[in-house]
Amino acid sequence: MKQYIKHLALLFMAFICCCTLLKAQNSQSYSLEQLKAAALRNNHTLAIKEWQIKEKQAKIKEDEIKKYPSATVNGNYLYNFNLGEITIPAGTIGELQLSPTNTALLPNTDKTFEVGQHSNFAIGMMAYQPITQQAKIKTGLEIDKTEMAVTEKERFKISLQIKQAIDKLYYGTLITQKQLEEAEAKLALASSRLTDLENAQLAGKTTTADKAGLQAAVANEEQNILKLNIQLQDYTGDLINLTGINAQSLKLEAIEPDIQQIEALEGYKSAAFDSNADMQIAKLGKSKALLGIKAAKQSNIPDFGLVGGYSYQYGNAILPSNIPFLGVNLKWNVQDVFSNKQVLKQRQFQLKQAEENIQYTQQQVDNEVAKAYRKINQSQALIAVAQKALFYQKEAFKLQEDKQAAGLNVKTDLLNAKSLLAKSEADMYAAQLSYLIAVSDLKILTGQ
Repeated sequence: MKQYIKHLALLFMAFICCCTLLKAQNSQSYSLEQLKAAALRNNHTLAIKEWQIKEKQAKIKEDEIKKYPSATVNGNYLYNFNLGEITIPAGTIGELQLSPTNTALLPNTDKTFEVGQHSNFAIGMMAYQPITQQAKIKTGLEIDKTEMAVTEKERFKISLQIKQAIDKLYYGTLITQKQLEEAEAKLALASSRLTDLENAQLAGKTTTADKAGLQAAVANEEQNILKLNIQLQDYTGDLINLTGINAQSLKLEAIEPDIQQIEALEGYKSAAFDSNADMQIAKLGKSKALLGIKAAKQSNIPDFGLVGGYSYQYGNAILPSNIPFLGVNLKWNVQDVFSNKQVLKQRQFQLKQAEENIQYTQQQVDNEVAKAYRKINQSQALIAVAQKALFYQKEAFKLQEDKQAAGLNVKTDLLNAKSLLAKSEADMYAAQLSYLIAVSDLKILTGQ
């Protein structure tokens, strides 16, 4: 019985330890960079792009093989039921003088011979080395490399979008947490006022209408807290889904924003023109269109190359057994000369589309850069104002604390000051994080 109790105690302790470890794991604190790294590892769209890049690399290696000789090995076996015959008529070779009066024909009678064998087989190999098509093959390889570069830029763009999504969710979560602190302070103030009113009502110093208004205020703050908790759960759920972290909740590390002076707007626009993912994809589209025009022109060149090989045959007495050969081969489809003109027009229209896309993308990127730049300046202005408001609210709260200690005010005065201070802190934090979001947008637009 004692041993049984001992086992139960050990199991209970093990259960408590496991629960403690699980709770610690669920409440683990994560930094912004840790969440970004986890999201990049977990994203399936990014993984698809990785596989597409490997596919393009294999396609390049496949097309590179076309530069070298192509060898064809063939063999066959035939059984002929009927063989051909050659008949040599009598005297075809001549006459043989046996005596002055006697001659013999050569052959003396018609002779019939079967030609070949019933069993015939042949085996051989032929190699072809393209010559005039080398330029077109090279252009095809450049097109393949351009397509792979486009896929790499798309992967880069997706990674930036993932980081941006994590930035916004991370900062949004921190802002909501501050707003939740503000709402809780307002709820405490409203509840305290309601308690004071209920005490006054018991003393006959107020009416029921005043109480209804305060009850409504308490209910509104409770509703606001519920909304903020729902928003917080949504943010946390999206973060867990994007990062793939196995946790019931996330504890985010606080951020101390570093406000820095930004450069001139034109410098960011210039950087975006060179490094923005959308701009790079648009430029690659133009490069691909130019290569398509080049390939269409090269398609008019006849296919000329060297051919050589060796074959061995048995069963045909007329042909030699060993047949090596070497020569040249020319193939030219004249119809391609006319059809390629239309192909060339299609590629030229594709080039026009690519040029228009570059201009459109540049316009869109410039607008987005200007918007992010404007948000940074606006956030910096809001931070400056919020800093002043926060400073004065801290002074006001400290004054109420001193009065509370001296018994010169009531509890609601201190709670009111605390509520206003919480609002100023939330406004300050929101302005700082809005600045960080704008900076993140600007970095992504400039390809950083």
